[in-house]
Amino acid sequence: MIGKIEEIIDNSVTIKLDIDINEQPNLVNLHVVFEDGSGKNVVAEIANVNQTKMIANVVGEISDGRFTPGASSKPSFKSKVRLITMEELELLFGKQETEFGFTNFGTSNVYEGYKINVPINEFFNAHFSILGNSGAGKSCTVASILQKLYTSSPTPPINSALFFFDAYGEYTHAFGDLHKQNPALNYKAYTTNTIDPDCEILRIPIWLLDVDDLALLLDANTPAQLPILEKTLKLVPILTGNSSVVIKRKNDIIARALQDILLSGNDSTKIRDQVIAVLTKFNTSELNLESTIAQPGYVRTLKQCLYVDKTGKMQEMELVVEFIRGYISEEQEEISEADMNKFYTLNDLEQAMEFALISEGILKSDKVFDTANVMSVRLHTLATGENRHYFSYPQYVTRDQFIDSLLWNKETNSRVQIVNFNINYIDDRLAKVITKILSRMLFLKASATKDRGSLAYHIIIEEAHRYVQHDSDVELLGYNIFERISKEGRKYGVFLALITQRPSELSDTCVSQCMNFVILRTLHPTDLKYIREMVPNVSSEIVLQLKNLKPGNCIAFGSAFQVPTSMYIDLPNPRPLSNNVDLKTVWYKQPKNNLMEEPLMNPAGANTGISMGGNTPQIQTMPFNPNFNSNVVQTIQPQQVASVVSAPTAQTTQPVQPQMTDAQNKFIQPQNATVV
Repeated sequence: MIGKIEEIIDNSVTIKLDIDINEQPNLVNLHVVFEDGSGKNVVAEIANVNQTKMIANVVGEISDGRFTPGASSKPSFKSKVRLITMEELELLFGKQETEFGFTNFGTSNVYEGYKINVPINEFFNAHFSILGNSGAGKSCTVASILQKLYTSSPTPPINSALFFFDAYGEYTHAFGDLHKQNPALNYKAYTTNTIDPDCEILRIPIWLLDVDDLALLLDANTPAQLPILEKTLKLVPILTGNSSVVIKRKNDIIARALQDILLSGNDSTKIRDQVIAVLTKFNTSELNLESTIAQPGYVRTLKQCLYVDKTGKMQEMELVVEFIRGYISEEQEEISEADMNKFYTLNDLEQAMEFALISEGILKSDKVFDTANVMSVRLHTLATGENRHYFSYPQYVTRDQFIDSLLWNKETNSRVQIVNFNINYIDDRLAKVITKILSRMLFLKASATKDRGSLAYHIIIEEAHRYVQHDSDVELLGYNIFERISKEGRKYGVFLALITQRPSELSDTCVSQCMNFVILRTLHPTDLKYIREMVPNVSSEIVLQLKNLKPGNCIAFGSAFQVPTSMYIDLPNPRPLSNNVDLKTVWYKQPKNNLMEEPLMNPAGANTGISMGGNTPQIQTMPFNPNFNSNVVQTIQPQQVASVVSAPTAQTTQPVQPQMTDAQNKFIQPQNATVV
């Protein structure tokens, strides 16, 4: 026995010690069992110890060979107090063998060498968060957990589908050789680097984007803009077709817009200019400025009939109105699926939006113009800018086919388990939109699957505080896709994994729906307060521990952990490219050229270091002049320098590469207590 219960206040039990504490190892964070002979043994974690007393916090009870977490039961004063046994410890932290359905996370910080094996179904069958300051080891923790998921269990999860949004492009190094370790496993990467891509460029078919996606992509800011987008998406498969029915529909749209202009009541000059502007941009082979209007005795073009005389009147106004009305169809003819072109481009979408805008009366209403034209400008910028590459796709595919293609490796002709989207080369706004669009596609596919729960998609978001926020989506669309996934995704098999250094900047809704947390060193007071208030089962003692954790050490709790578990995560092999800059190498390495021997040039040609021997200019090394006056502005006349010539590379010594010790290649291992 350790001692006797002296006091019980709420969840804390004060124990008067019957042992010499100086003869014991560090007992803090070890577990004690209160045994009163009833068959239900209360378990508590030691929080504080002095020479005569200790305080332990109740964490659960053991009954019938099972551990039940919670502080509903309190020990009786007659209980015997002892340290937990190895058999009882397995009920709290799991067995040491990694059985089927379990994966290894790390090693206990409290019980030396004790492996923490976590049930896969309890951890990955829910949303989870990995939190911690920069440099605390988040990237290595994520890489290690996922590597062990595929290697520590006897049977790897070959049907898993992990979609990784990689904010810095650092995880390919950690997962790129997955296929070499096990031929049944595959890793696939996409990049947003269109200039120097090292893998396939991320491309999303533009025709798979619906109204909600376009609203985010074009940064719509009011629900009044959504009908324009709806009309655009309705028109684009029609306008890209070439059948007679499609041409007739185009004529109808143009004619209705022209009729509104002609009957607007504006002065004739303004009407003429607007009609010419519309027909210059929107026209068909039948309806354009050169369309002929036949009258008895003569034939004129439509443009000629728009003539405004010296009095400011359009003499042929009635004739033009009558001609235009001939293209308006009172009964719209149904367009078949065969006549619609589902495979369209950004340019086609831009043209369809312009048609939608004129059909909504953008030319006759300043309010409509102000509301809708901004989206047209943004779409034009997207269609003509560098970002257009991300929304061009070589062939028509459906949403399901597109997602299936993401999960298929053509080289190995087999399924992919981890898909990495490197979004490092685009700005945060576009990165957030792309992350939302792809996440929404996965959610829609999973929710539309007839056999609910037959698919499982994990969306892992690095630097989640940049993307998973409480945005204006709720006011614009009525929902935020990440919040919707956090609330509804579990029943469809879509799970969020949020990795962040600033949890206080995350959406509260998403954090509240996470069932498991792995928290590394956290220092910011706001984040600590947020964790204390938002994350369940976090005590003041745990918050204090979070501030002092070593890199690679964490405290994990949630549905996959019976009690809050302090452990260190083994280094992944290979590691992600998340190392800090080594200033000893960057600052002190030898330069390639001796800066003291750079050639100096002046317009007079004296001591320039340039010898114009033959046709090839040669650079001569000029010694450093301590009397050189840098305040005198020296210029070079164009005729004096025939070409730019590089100085010859000076002979330099190779920089000495620092030798890394074993301690620098591993997380620092704590001094662990031994089970008594």
